[in-house]
Amino acid sequence: MKAFVQLSVVELKLLAREPSALFFMVAFPLMLLILTSGTDRIEILLPGYISMILAIGGLTTMPAIVATYRERKMLRRLATTPATPINLLIAQVIAQLLMGLIGAAILIGVGVIGYGGEPPAHPFALALAFLLSALMLCSMGLIIAGLAPRARIADLYGMLVMFPMIFIGGAAMPKEVLPSGVRAIGDYLPLSQAITAMREAWFGSPTLLPLLILTGITVVCTVIAALVFRWD
Repeated sequence: MKAFVQLSVVELKLLAREPSALFFMVAFPLMLLILTSGTDRIEILLPGYISMILAIGGLTTMPAIVATYRERKMLRRLATTPATPINLLIAQVIAQLLMGLIGAAILIGVGVIGYGGEPPAHPFALALAFLLSALMLCSMGLIIAGLAPRARIADLYGMLVMFPMIFIGGAAMPKEVLPSGVRAIGDYLPLSQAITAMREAWFGSPTLLPLLILTGITVVCTVIAALVFRWD
């Protein structure tokens, strides 16, 4: 257990030292929030921006890191040590979750304290939605990491999956401002369920359905990732 904790800490430190991860998971959503600070109810934007942080980490940053480990034969070499490859993957998921939590905490702090947005009505429901959303996106990221032959290809695959979900699913802008046809397509995207779950928790009307959908997608994607993942 001690070795696993140390491995998770190392992964978090390495992630925090990655300039692109720091920018896109912390600075970029914060910049968007500042640019849209003239919105009357800025809290409407926060669930989408939080989901964007998780999508960037789970769908682009993590697959590229895992694919890099495979390219450098690190996953195969770890099989002969107490720090098994499975532990490394779990530690990477935890690092992504913690980095996402840091980015979300800064975003919420600035939005609520700095710009006077309303705090979430159900913080525990929001935390659960956040956790399930992060796990769902990381499970999708592991599929990308398993299918991509190289780190650069993993990054490309991740962006091809992430950008449509961010812009059509309602993360970059609220669903209400999207055309009805685009909004109808976005409702079927996984990230849309994450945004819905967090918005419901924020505005005081949490329901079980989006949480169940997030859980189901996570289970299915985890199974697929286990089938397609390559260690070398």
